[in-house]
Amino acid sequence: MNYKIVFSDIDGTFLTSEHKVTPHTADAVRELLGKGIPFALVSARMPEAIYPITRHIGVTIPIISYSGALVLTEKEEVLYSKTRDKEAAASVLRRLQQDFPEVTVNYYAGRKWYVRDTGDRLVQQEMDITSAVAEGADFASLLAQDILPHKILTMSEPEACARMEKELGEAFPHLHVVRSSAVLLEIMDESVSKATGIEVLLAHYGFKPEEAVAFGDNYNDLEMLRYVGCSVAMANAPEDIKKEAREVTLANNEEGIYNFLVKEGLASRE
Repeated sequence: MNYKIVFSDIDGTFLTSEHKVTPHTADAVRELLGKGIPFALVSARMPEAIYPITRHIGVTIPIISYSGALVLTEKEEVLYSKTRDKEAAASVLRRLQQDFPEVTVNYYAGRKWYVRDTGDRLVQQEMDITSAVAEGADFASLLAQDILPHKILTMSEPEACARMEKELGEAFPHLHVVRSSAVLLEIMDESVSKATGIEVLLAHYGFKPEEAVAFGDNYNDLEMLRYVGCSVAMANAPEDIKKEAREVTLANNEEGIYNFLVKEGLASRE
C-alpha cells in the first residue's frame, strides 16, 4: 500500500519510557517529511506539552491535541476546536469534588493548563515530564469567564482511575471518558476522539483513511487504530489493544515506530 500520511501517539509510543525520542525515530520522521509524507503527533497532551518534542527533533508538523479536541496545522493554525459546554463541565467538576476529592484535577483550555494547586506533587511531576507549565486557578471562576475546557484530566491511583472511568462514564453518557494510562483519566466532549482529529487532518490534506498509518499503545488510541487503513500497536500495549490492531511492532523502548517504517519501506535502515 502506498501510505501517504503517518500518525503517532506520544507517550508509550513515540517516546521511550524515559520520555525521550530515539535518534533513529527522529531520523525516520525527518525522512518522511523529506519525501513529502506528513507526520502528525496525536496525543491527549496539550500543545505546549507537544511542541517541546517537535522543537527537539527539529521538525514543524501538524498536531492533534487533547485526543482530538484541538487540531493545529504545522503553522499552529486552528483547524478544529471543541470545548465542553459550561453546564456539563460544571457538573463533572462538582461530581469529582464530591465523590473523588482525593484526586488531582487538571483543567485544559486552549493552550493553558489550570490546576487548583501548582505545588501538587502530581502536577509537578507532569510539568517535569512534559515541560508545560500549570497555572493556579479557581475552576468556577474560569467557567464564569467562559474559559471553557477542551479537556478535564484526573490524576490518581490506578484503582481510583478505573472506578472513575466506570462511574463517570455511566453518569455522563454525553461525555467521552477514557483512560490514557493506568493513572490518567481524560474527560472530553462525546464527539471527541483521536479518530475525529485524524479525520480533520485527512480532510485538510485530501487523503483517505486507508492511506494512513497510525501507531498507538493505549485505550484512548482505539478509535484511531480502528479508523485508519494501517493500525499498528506497540509491543508494550495491553493485549486487547494489540488484538484490535492490524500489526504489532516492537515496543516503544525498542524503536518500534522506526522498525515498522523501515519494514514498510517508508524509512531507511541506518
